Amino acid sequence: MSAATGEFDRDRAKDGGGGVVYPPASIAVIGSGQLGRMFIQAAQQMGYQAGVLSTTSETPAAQVANWTVLGPPDHLPALRALADRAEAITVEFENVSAPALRWLARRRIVRPGWRTLWISQNRHREKSFLARHGIPHAPWRPVRTDDELKTAVRELGLPLILKTSASGYDGKGQVLVDKAADAESAWKALGQTACVAEAWVEFAVELSVVVVRGRDGQSVAYPPGLNHHEKHILATTMVPAPVGPIVAQEARDAAFAVAQALDAVGVLCVEFFLTSAGRLLVNEIAPRPHNSGHLTIEAACSSQFDQQVRALCGLPLGDCALASPAAMINLLGDLWADGEPRWEQAMRADPGVKLHLYGKRTAKAGRKMGHLTVLDPDPQTALARALAARRALVRRTS
Repeated sequence: MSAATGEFDRDRAKDGGGGVVYPPASIAVIGSGQLGRMFIQAAQQMGYQAGVLSTTSETPAAQVANWTVLGPPDHLPALRALADRAEAITVEFENVSAPALRWLARRRIVRPGWRTLWISQNRHREKSFLARHGIPHAPWRPVRTDDELKTAVRELGLPLILKTSASGYDGKGQVLVDKAADAESAWKALGQTACVAEAWVEFAVELSVVVVRGRDGQSVAYPPGLNHHEKHILATTMVPAPVGPIVAQEARDAAFAVAQALDAVGVLCVEFFLTSAGRLLVNEIAPRPHNSGHLTIEAACSSQFDQQVRALCGLPLGDCALASPAAMINLLGDLWADGEPRWEQAMRADPGVKLHLYGKRTAKAGRKMGHLTVLDPDPQTALARALAARRALVRRTS
């Protein structure tokens, strides 16, 4: 391989194809938020030079990177510059141009591959994939026309969730429809763009499994996490989820099946609904590290970001065993409404609290600014301690 000419063995362009990259080689991530930041920190700890493709030099990942290429992720000059600097490239989010990744994969190692992201970045393709491989999920129908909207209401019943096929996250791009008369206005509110309609699922809890698949096809997975959302944004995760060994193994097996069917190489998260009848339904797939896996930095033998580096570079995967049960709580921009949160109060009240801030310059309501992690032999106690620490951060006004 020549960084100057961009020459590359085409066999290595396949997702999971040959090639091992050793430190201190230069590797990179497309996407410069907190996931990119934590990937870079893990790579640097392992001795790699780690860079980022970022729109500005002030993003969370760019602040800690060894080098930065400035530009949008689908801009050919920026992609050329990235390929000149990095031997292997990964992503921190799924909404990356598939043609851009395909172009990069002809020149450098790219994991996960463009096909994995192409499926995961579109709900219609994702649900078609799940159906094709017999992986349980909520009933759904495509909505691209008025007639398909009427068919969805008739066949799925009400209530249902109408979601845009592309670019939805943290509850954005989705509307609850509980009256047939409101279906058309709900679709209009989403811009009458291509959507999927999902049947309403009465679930007991939400779970997630972070799974890692290596270039040799071997997979490992962390224990399932129990997730709690507020206003469609992940608020807390507790690991291991208190669901019993059978459900836990079923969730891990389903996550393995998803990774295998995608032929993915890297880290991915499979989110589940667990119904009151004990049935697991796949809700979404994220082909990269996930918010619910942040606690693995302290709680697991190898964090999800360590695993991302290992999988990208073709190294043997690490151990997913927990060093301790744990809980994580997100710190949203709302905490800054009355000034800087009281970090000293939370840390003084519980010296075991681990603080992670992402370096974001502006705090906005609903924006993920950081997280807290607490380890404890009892996961419920870990969650209670994390919640208490967040309460201690709030600055009271007189």
